Amino acid sequence: MGELQPRIALRVVVKGGGDLGTGVAWRLCRCGFRVLVTETERPTVIRRAVAFATAVFEGTVTVDGVVARRVTDDAGIEAAWAAGEVGVLVDPEGAVIERLRPEAVVDAILAKRNTGTRITDAPIVVALGPGFTAGADCHAVVETNRGHNLGRVLLEGSAEPNTGVPGTVGGESGRRVLRAPAEGTFRGVHAIGDQVHAGEVVAYAGDAPVRARLDGVVRGLLHDGLPVHPGMKVGDVDPRGVVSNCFTISEKALAIGGGVVEAILFLARHHPPT
Repeated sequence: MGELQPRIALRVVVKGGGDLGTGVAWRLCRCGFRVLVTETERPTVIRRAVAFATAVFEGTVTVDGVVARRVTDDAGIEAAWAAGEVGVLVDPEGAVIERLRPEAVVDAILAKRNTGTRITDAPIVVALGPGFTAGADCHAVVETNRGHNLGRVLLEGSAEPNTGVPGTVGGESGRRVLRAPAEGTFRGVHAIGDQVHAGEVVAYAGDAPVRARLDGVVRGLLHDGLPVHPGMKVGDVDPRGVVSNCFTISEKALAIGGGVVEAILFLARHHPPT
């Protein structure tokens, strides 16, 4: 039997390259879509080891075998796609969407509100989490709250509202999140994957120490040199203590990514891009 080849490689712009947006872009890339991630000039992503946004700082990043490469123009985008890579473009306003005219746009910014995505941005527009209404802001919404509906595709209505409470990991919720105690420039003391103990200094916000509140492994940490303000999330300690979890896409991101793939293929079948 000959090798099966996809009949069409849809172009998808994913707005936001954090860990959840990366799960989406990774799933799409693995399925043969041509994926471009748009980001800000200084992404404040926490789970940098599994975030395509890291390419903004480092030029390239490989997550679970998929390479993401920072690009600056259309030629760079095409070169990344030709190499089977995900392009990462600094374009916080999403100006590339009008120029590129992709078949699909995915809002993976996770701002808990719509920051500018329109249902007219592309033939297929998918949004993650609360702040969007399917049929108004986008064609489909994918549920991001942990629980029974995680990853479910909604063609009508909105996702569950934001609870404001971090998801439970290893029996811990709020205590696992590291927050800046003061305004200043962020500087990590530990690295992602390090084991830490409750009370240990993990980083600094200016001169103020950021301490772990429980024993575990540093799963996420803000990039050095970024400005922070009091209460800002700057890291995450995983009480499960499994180092490999820090460097692989989470089950939540994979579930949401699967939902996006379903949404795009469903919409492409019933409302094919012209």
